[in-house]
Amino acid sequence: MSDSSPYDVIVLGAGQGGGPLAGTAATHGHRTALVEATHVGGTCVNEGCTPTKTMIASARVAHLARRAADYGVEVGDISVDMETVRRRKRDIVESFRSGSRSSVEETDGLDLIEGTGHFVDEHTVKVGLNDGGTRTLTADRIVIDTGARPLIPPIDGLGEVDFLTSTSIMELGAVPDHLLILGGGYIGLEFGQMFRRFGAEVTIVDRGEHILGREDADVAEALQDILREDGLRILNETSMTAVEASDGTITARLEGEDAPARIDGDELLVAVGRRPNTDDLGLDTAGVDTDGRGHVQVNNRLETSADGVYAIGDVTGGPAFTHVSYDDYRVLRDNWLHGADRTTDERLVAYTLFTDPQLGRVGLTETQARDQGRAIEVAQMPMSHVARALEVDETRGLMKAVVDADTKQLLGAAVLGVEGGEVMSVLQTAMMGEVPVTRLKEAPYAHPTLAESLNNLFAGIES
Repeated sequence: MSDSSPYDVIVLGAGQGGGPLAGTAATHGHRTALVEATHVGGTCVNEGCTPTKTMIASARVAHLARRAADYGVEVGDISVDMETVRRRKRDIVESFRSGSRSSVEETDGLDLIEGTGHFVDEHTVKVGLNDGGTRTLTADRIVIDTGARPLIPPIDGLGEVDFLTSTSIMELGAVPDHLLILGGGYIGLEFGQMFRRFGAEVTIVDRGEHILGREDADVAEALQDILREDGLRILNETSMTAVEASDGTITARLEGEDAPARIDGDELLVAVGRRPNTDDLGLDTAGVDTDGRGHVQVNNRLETSADGVYAIGDVTGGPAFTHVSYDDYRVLRDNWLHGADRTTDERLVAYTLFTDPQLGRVGLTETQARDQGRAIEVAQMPMSHVARALEVDETRGLMKAVVDADTKQLLGAAVLGVEGGEVMSVLQTAMMGEVPVTRLKEAPYAHPTLAESLNNLFAGIES
């Protein structure tokens, strides 16, 4: 192939939005280049959803095995073979990754170019190829889907410590004796509970008044109580000011009213957020604006400040979820190929935190609704009042819904409980269909299911 190649579309990054977009554009007759520096499939398949949820499943089996006597089942001593856990994770990741790659390679009109792209101008990208050399690509439409990576905070001594990130922790060959975790967000909580169930002592250091600072306090504190019940130590309103390592021990210096001055562990996971992969893209050259943290700025049609340049997924600083990235793909697909006028404003964002029990969330929190001055009713019920949860002996958590007091439309919900993400999805569907909760409380759901609990959750909401 020539050193300079004209395309109709260039997609930088083969993540869960970029890969499908490139494939769809190509199948509709647009010559497309998909530029990827590492693995097809993006963070989700390779370092995020797929591997973490695979390992969480192993941790849950260990947890249930230890609880076997509660169900009248006798088992022997429980141990965890991390090599088997890791191999299972790797096999599933490889299966998903190879499937994504095969789909790309088998698409006519789509070229997978393995390397790192850099803008020369708003319609030209130079790619440093992984196997050496460069290629220059041009296109009228360029999409940035370069994702994000772990954020490393400026803590004294951290650069001299062999700390873990959300990627490297999944390659541990043995369970740590004491895992220190900096950050009480989604990543820290999922890994914290996972490794506690694998057998580690776990301490989470978090600056907030409670974990999950964007959630309602009662929901976050309910999850915090569950994690503490599982044996995790959680230090709220605590900062990690310095770290050092000596003879296999990592010592963290802490500041906080109720925190110890120092704490020792043999592994440290840094999980304080993620930063966009925009440092070396040459965005200034292309006239693409970013915010102070490096996120690409887009409008509700995912257009950047440069004509013909778009951005999707985590790199935009929006909700960093795979399903949001994939929905970004839908926005561009429909607008480009089907003459639609689709925007991200139409999107109802939901997500699930895969602790055990899960926290499924959609729409407004109670705090957000009140801050907007809305007249609301709040429906709330502990999972211990859910028949199905009692039957399977999974009664920890609560259900909470925020309802418009006048229209009885559901504004948001949190389901902290067994299969909380699945129950939340029922409520999300009701919101998308504008079904009032007064209908949900009378719906003849199958018995006995978790969805049936919505009858009781909304029993107090009058028509």
